[in-house]
Amino acid sequence: MARTLNIGLMGYGYAGATFHAPVIDHCGAPAEAPGAPYARVAAIATSQRERALADYPDAEIVADIDALIASSQVECIVIATPNDTHFALAAKVLSAGKHVVVDKPVTLTASEARTLARLAREHGALFAPFHNRRWDGDFMTVRELIESGTLGRVVHFESHFDRFRPLVRHRWREEAARGGGLLFDLGPHLIDQALALFGAPESVYATVKQHRDQASAPDYVHLLLGYPDKEVVLHASALAAIEPPRFVVHGTRGSYVKAGLDTQEDQLKAGLRPGQAGFGAGNAAGIVRATEGEREVERALPTRDGTYVEFYRAVANAIVHGTPFPVSPQDAVDVMTLIELANESAREGKRLPFLREPA
Repeated sequence: MARTLNIGLMGYGYAGATFHAPVIDHCGAPAEAPGAPYARVAAIATSQRERALADYPDAEIVADIDALIASSQVECIVIATPNDTHFALAAKVLSAGKHVVVDKPVTLTASEARTLARLAREHGALFAPFHNRRWDGDFMTVRELIESGTLGRVVHFESHFDRFRPLVRHRWREEAARGGGLLFDLGPHLIDQALALFGAPESVYATVKQHRDQASAPDYVHLLLGYPDKEVVLHASALAAIEPPRFVVHGTRGSYVKAGLDTQEDQLKAGLRPGQAGFGAGNAAGIVRATEGEREVERALPTRDGTYVEFYRAVANAIVHGTPFPVSPQDAVDVMTLIELANESAREGKRLPFLREPA
């Protein structure tokens, strides 16, 4: 019989209610491994008691992080609170010897990320950065395509996460002092995906700006990661009414282009849940044009369905069975180091070397 991992959720705002709770509660053991552990929302720390109870009537609703830590049934705590609170809350959880999942960005500095990695080691706990977009259907498709060698050696990789949000809303996500803006919001996803594909770069050159009226936090981010044999372009903008391709990949044998974002975020916002018909599906196909023999052949490449449930299945397997978690503390430190370098590069207007700091 599968063992259930009891998870406590710190925060029930947009991230907690949309991305974490529904995926946790629907990440049952996969059909191919019916005895695998799965997870459930056992407790929620929030001031929105009635809303949380209506959604999760079997969950214990508590006041704060201390109550989650004190709960004997909660084994792992998810930090789904404003960015500037992540470090202190996660450090408290790890210091108490409990496992933690931290929404992105895990911290606001690389030094804080290294501290969380150290605390996790000292207390034998899991520190899991919520880099869920490794389980976007289009990213998984790109990864498989690159690994297949169809495109040959990759020489240019471009990843865009653009939206059209011309009005600055009054919320913490738009406040620079609270870790708001696109570099901290979408930057971790873009950077983590690039690191997962290509490893650590040699350098970074960045443009980080505010283009919208009244914006105080970055709403335009353009990063160039330098590798010996390729250039990686990562881009996010709040002023892209006509979106460019999500991915563009050029190699020595061909190219790939894919438009449109992964469907899971919009599906979760609309109330669709993992396991229900159509969840994770509906991603637009990409186009591959590559050399086959002596000819160039162009064809549609279907995009895989997205599988955010695999993140929390991996959390459960790591805690219950000790299986290595696919997103390491070093990955979290590298992402935060590159974000710091991007800000420094933008201020100084020059390319800066990336020197890895051990987690």
